[in-house]
Amino acid sequence: MAIAAAMSFSATSVNPSTLPLNRYLRTPPPPYATLFLTTVTATPRLSLTTALHTPSIVNRHFCPAVTFAGGDCIDGGCGGKSDGGGGGGGGGGEGDGWESSGGKRNKEEALILLTQIGRSLDSLPKDLATAVESGRIPVDIVLRYVDLEKSPVFRWLLQFGGFKERLLADDLFLAKLAMECGVGIFTKTAAEYERRRENFFKELEIVFADVVMAIIADFMLVYLPAPTVSLRPALAISAGPIAKFFHGCPDNAFQVPLGGASYLLVQRLGAIVRNGAKLFVVGTTSSLVGTAITNIVINARKAVDTSPETEVENVPILSTSIAYGVYMAVSSNLRYQIVAGVVEQRMLEPLLHNHKLVLSALCFAVRTGNTFLGSLLWVDYARWIGIQKASDEEND
Repeated sequence: MAIAAAMSFSATSVNPSTLPLNRYLRTPPPPYATLFLTTVTATPRLSLTTALHTPSIVNRHFCPAVTFAGGDCIDGGCGGKSDGGGGGGGGGGEGDGWESSGGKRNKEEALILLTQIGRSLDSLPKDLATAVESGRIPVDIVLRYVDLEKSPVFRWLLQFGGFKERLLADDLFLAKLAMECGVGIFTKTAAEYERRRENFFKELEIVFADVVMAIIADFMLVYLPAPTVSLRPALAISAGPIAKFFHGCPDNAFQVPLGGASYLLVQRLGAIVRNGAKLFVVGTTSSLVGTAITNIVINARKAVDTSPETEVENVPILSTSIAYGVYMAVSSNLRYQIVAGVVEQRMLEPLLHNHKLVLSALCFAVRTGNTFLGSLLWVDYARWIGIQKASDEEND
């Protein structure tokens, strides 16, 4: 990796580990800022001028590496340890050795950056400033925050903790949210037609209920399983063991840990359980709204047209709502966590983080296919458990 640098030495060697910002620097596009870092010791002297790029060009997979002239490669690591590996614990706690030194390095790099761009720690939101002070987040997260803050829309969204954590982890989060909701109506309707074919218009009330449920749920399906940069404050000492356990779980079971954190396997499983519980509530509530609206439409049609041919039974509200809640907690939960944490963050983003347009197009294709698949699975599931029946079966 090429780095624009001018170095002058008054000694024969220097330890590369004393260059804290080098881990995060990448080549191309235009410099976001130019940092002048001078390190002076008793004997050696190093002057380094480095081009520092925008967060959008920083390695979004958080596994940067820098090769020095001597041929040594310093790996920034992805959490320092594999999941469930030895001391240091899970959930971002600081341990011994690499993690504690990594946290100190994160803090030093972030403070150097803020100084060079004329910002103070107090100018950051309280939760972000606390994370920087404790060394829980690497410098590229601070860079991304500064970059996002330039946009009025993002600056407004960054006021909300949930959006802030997700935008700092993925600067395309808002685009993915728009994709999901934008294609929701089309893909859900197309999937319903694919499954029902000639019965589509005969079962229009059921189709309407499914589409309404899907639109309400789409937002939460993207929001809840999205990878995050955890800025949550520590729990009170009086918190129970269950609350403490889920507090340490990631928001996405497959997301890449940051800043020396590591997640145990049980914590990743806990992320699936926690999101599943939330999505059960979302699914059940959205289904209650959707089926209630559908029954209102059915009853209104009955009042206008009393002919036997137009007689349609009301949709069972309670059983449909619970069934949809279970479906979202299991099928939707797993599919969306895999899409966000595996396909996008671990596969597509490391390959295409410098090609945003291509990355966005592939994310759009993956999410559209996932939405369509989910609609097909819902129709089959609803018929399998008996809350929906095809018109030809009812005629028999």
